[in-house]
Amino acid sequence: MIVVADTSVILNLCCVGQADLLPLLFQQVWIPEEVKVEFERLSRHQPRFQGLLMPGWASIRPSAPIPAKLAAMPNLHTGETAALALALESHADAVLMDETAGRHAAHLLGLPAIGVLGVLMQARKTGLLPAIKPVIQRLEADAGFWLAPQLVTEALRKCGET
Repeated sequence: MIVVADTSVILNLCCVGQADLLPLLFQQVWIPEEVKVEFERLSRHQPRFQGLLMPGWASIRPSAPIPAKLAAMPNLHTGETAALALALESHADAVLMDETAGRHAAHLLGLPAIGVLGVLMQARKTGLLPAIKPVIQRLEADAGFWLAPQLVTEALRKCGET
């Protein structure tokens, strides 16, 4: 399975020491050059991400052409647009993306989107994590990552952690 990642999923999982779940769950994790640049900028300038390094298993790929239908979509950041373009060009199985606008764009383009919470749930289901609740708590506390309370409640219920 090939997935293309936007910055948020990798950066936040790195922040809580769980980024190595990605190559265990997916055969290949591809990242467009723009995402690498954004990751490095945030790890230099955002105190909560200071010093984080892009994982060595991440396969950095050149930018893909941006199709007109993607360029016309509003509210997308550079990394999201680049990740979606690469996923389309490479016929990726999914995109790793958290932001609402990016997930909506992925849906319109016919690309499955998996966010941090989905990654954690898959890791729990496959036995890579004994529980997701402590990781969610660290994401909120250490990474400043926000999840809607109803999503957290539903994810915990589905993982048998209620």
